[in-house]
Amino acid sequence: MVLKIDVDTYRGTREGTMNLVQMLKAHQAQATFLFSLGPDHTGWALRRALRPGFFSKVSRTSVVEHYGLKTLMYGTLLPGPDIGKDCAGEMRSVRDAGFECGIHTWDHVLWQDNVAKRDGAWSTSMMRKAAARFSQVFGTAPRTHGAAGWQMNNAAFAEHDAAGYAYASDGRCVLNDNGTLANPADGPHRLSDGDKVLSHIQLPTTLPTLDELLGREIDGVTIGTGNIAAFLLKLTAGATRDHVYTLHSELEGQKLAPIFEQLLAGWKAQGYTLASMADYHQKVRHQTMPVCPITWGELPGRSGQLIVQGAARS
Repeated sequence: MVLKIDVDTYRGTREGTMNLVQMLKAHQAQATFLFSLGPDHTGWALRRALRPGFFSKVSRTSVVEHYGLKTLMYGTLLPGPDIGKDCAGEMRSVRDAGFECGIHTWDHVLWQDNVAKRDGAWSTSMMRKAAARFSQVFGTAPRTHGAAGWQMNNAAFAEHDAAGYAYASDGRCVLNDNGTLANPADGPHRLSDGDKVLSHIQLPTTLPTLDELLGREIDGVTIGTGNIAAFLLKLTAGATRDHVYTLHSELEGQKLAPIFEQLLAGWKAQGYTLASMADYHQKVRHQTMPVCPITWGELPGRSGQLIVQGAARS
C-alpha cells in the first residue's frame, strides 16, 4: 500500500503534516509527502462554485470544517502566506523523520484551475519555480511529483523527463461507482505523447479518496465517518495487488485522523506493507510497462475532468 500525501495548504503544512508523521511512525509506515511550495491561494477556489458538482462536494465534505475559514480567505480577504518560506522548517522535519518528500505544486489553486488550458511555457515555468523552491528548502533537487488536483498537460509530463524524475503520481485509475477499479489491470505505466513514449513511470492512485466517498450513497448505504474505513478496507481485502492511496494533510492529518488510524491498522492486518512512492518504484521499475496515451476522464464523487489512465496501446 503506497501512501501518497498531498499537502495543499499553509495550515495543512503547519499542522496536518506533523500529525501524520506521528501516526505513520507509530505504525512503522512509510509514505511520500508532496508539498505545495508557493503561496496559499485557497480562497481562489471559491470561483469553482459555478462548476457542476462543486456544491454537492462542499456539502458532503464540510470544506469549512476541514480547511478552516481563515484558509478559505487566503488570496481574497487575506493575503496568501508563502508556504515554502514560512513552513520550510516543518518540511525539513518531515524529511528528517525519514519520509520521502516531493513536489505537489507551486500554487495549488492556480495550477489546478489553469494547467489544462495553458501552454507549455506557463506550465514548465510553474514547475521549475516549484523545483527551485524545493531545492532551496531541502538543499537537494526534487526526485518526484504528484499533480495538484490530478491536473496536467502534455508539456508538464515532458518536464518530468527533462527534470530527470524516474517516477511520478499525477493521475488516477478509472473507478466504478462503488469504488472498485474499472480496469483491474491498471497501475504503473508509461505515457505516450503522440509517437513519443516518455521515460518516467506513472504510479496512479488506485483507490477513491475520503472526500470522494463521504456523504455518498453506494449500494444503498450512505458513507459516513463511522463506516468509511470499513468501506475502503473492503476494497483492499485480499491484498492481491498493489494500491496507491492519496490522502490529504488537511483531512487525514486533522479532523479525519481517527479514520486514517483505522486504515493504517486495517491495511497492516490485511498484510500490506505501508510504503512510499520511492519504495514502489524500486519494486516495479524493471517490469515491462504498458504504454498509455495521456487521457482525461471523470471519477465518481469528484467534479470535473482529471488525468486518468487510458487504454494501453497495442
